[in-house]
Amino acid sequence: MTVTRFAPSPNGPLHWGHAYSAITAHDLAGADGGRFLLRIEDIDGPRSRPELADDFRRDLAWLGLEWDDVPPQSTRGANYQMAASRLQQMGLLYLCDCTRADIAAAATRAGPEGPVYPGTCRQCDHPPEGPAALRLDIAKALEITGPLTWHDALAGKQQADPLMLGDPVLVRKDMPASYHLAATLDDAADGVTLVTRGRDLFAATHIHRLLQALLSLPVPQWHHHPLLLDDEGRKLAKRRGSKSLADHRKSGEDGREWAQKIRIGEWPCGIRQESD
Repeated sequence: MTVTRFAPSPNGPLHWGHAYSAITAHDLAGADGGRFLLRIEDIDGPRSRPELADDFRRDLAWLGLEWDDVPPQSTRGANYQMAASRLQQMGLLYLCDCTRADIAAAATRAGPEGPVYPGTCRQCDHPPEGPAALRLDIAKALEITGPLTWHDALAGKQQADPLMLGDPVLVRKDMPASYHLAATLDDAADGVTLVTRGRDLFAATHIHRLLQALLSLPVPQWHHHPLLLDDEGRKLAKRRGSKSLADHRKSGEDGREWAQKIRIGEWPCGIRQESD
């Protein structure tokens, strides 16, 4: 049985990119009578707006989707802490107080997600004086796991290459876990068998596969779908003010009709799917 999930963060309203991702996950689960889960990723501190979670549910119902709710991230802190402690005991985490500006200035190469952290704090012989994050020593972790692979439904078999991203933050200065750690643990806890998300997160999967091996977690399949772009060729994003599903819903438009159009590749005005 296929289990998929849609895991939005309540730091802004949903837009058509979210709708496409949710519809894709919903339909892939429904194809074999599986389950489609809704998980609210609400650990982003003051940016999280609890009231948006109910708006998300209204949007999904408007699209004609059915789902099962699972506990939000804000209830899972003990699981994150336990996993981080285990990695610390394995000698794989180190403290880092570098800022983004520090990393940009010191980086010697760029990766899929921007400047690659150069390992500045990996060999520090004294702890940071102020707030610090915890980073994973990728090279040391790979010595434990050896070579790893993972499979994407659209791109096929992949050789895991987390080194291209540098040592990632697993516990942030201001949060109990980073996206990498939280999403990996949550998908395992929720029994997700097919992780459905946009291609912009393709590179992150190399790290998630490594964490699964280190923490003895089940390994799902992945489905990284194309992104939706605006008329300037940019990914739809909350921060750019992409029109929300709630705006369309409140104007009386038919969400089920829109969902059917999206399924056959008919996009709202000013939106297109990225090319391969």
